[in-house]
Amino acid sequence: MTLAPPPSSRVQLTDDGKLRHFLSVEHLSRSLLEDILDTAASFVDVGGRAIKKVPLLRGKTVVNLFFESSTRTRSTFELAAKRLSADVLNLDIAKSATSKGETLLDTLRNLEAMAADMFVVRHQDSGAPFFIANEVTPGVAVINAGDGRHAHPTQAMLDMYTIRHYKGGFAGLRVAIVGDVLHSRVARSQVHALNILGAEEVRLIGPRTLLPVAAAESLGVTVCHDMAQGLKDVDVVIMLRLQKERMDSAFLPSEAEFFRLYGLNNEKLRHAKPDAIVMHPGPINRGVEIASEVADGPRSVILNQVTFGIAVRMAGMSMAISGQESSQNPEQGDQHGR
Repeated sequence: MTLAPPPSSRVQLTDDGKLRHFLSVEHLSRSLLEDILDTAASFVDVGGRAIKKVPLLRGKTVVNLFFESSTRTRSTFELAAKRLSADVLNLDIAKSATSKGETLLDTLRNLEAMAADMFVVRHQDSGAPFFIANEVTPGVAVINAGDGRHAHPTQAMLDMYTIRHYKGGFAGLRVAIVGDVLHSRVARSQVHALNILGAEEVRLIGPRTLLPVAAAESLGVTVCHDMAQGLKDVDVVIMLRLQKERMDSAFLPSEAEFFRLYGLNNEKLRHAKPDAIVMHPGPINRGVEIASEVADGPRSVILNQVTFGIAVRMAGMSMAISGQESSQNPEQGDQHGR
């Protein structure tokens, strides 16, 4: 099944521009992305409280609908929903009726009949969350937890939160994204978010086989095939996992060769600014895309990304539910659940 995403993400907005689904950062406004970040900031300290809950989604049911395996993303979405006081259903696709021949739409209709309020969807096909958002009953929100090679909006936004936290903003920033950009939905969402938020320059670094054709023109980035050149004076280095499940041997001579040329170690990192931070969406492959001396080093903020990710996903979920409610009940006005 191939489900191409629509040319516009208007489906994810209410008539007055509020979030009602969160499917992609592409086409969203800078003010809306900043609103997501600001809302996330209000949730960051929830994890440090004695009672790690706020009542914003009390009485709501969130269904994690993961057609691809995931540990980090699924766990943080589950935690985010529970910290918002929602009830959570994790659907095991391998044992669900879908694996027995039931269509995706029939599965959705049955879950809706159980009074689900939100679907968090991870799917191997690009566009699947858009398809679901167009088919769900009004009032049910859809969050894209990663679709094919297309988008991963909450990961991009937790990365933007991390950058803003450590760098104060995006004006004047040079950001390098290194590795398997071709197969990375995270990278695409990161590029869109960085451009919308006003980063000065985004550089894509990697071998020609792992960078999208005409990336500079289509994405508005600088393309580099040399690490020293690409990392020169950057403020942020984002390493990407090799998506080996989406490629064959023709893309890569060997992992050892990739690490020699594009793996991040302290020697290569010295080309970046002295205060540059190092990020990775995870899971990391030590000795393939990043050395342990960097992953565990003083400039790494990789674990902080995971912590911030819960707050960002709380923000996206609460804002989407609020947008659904305001579109059903316009008299509620501007409420983001804060």
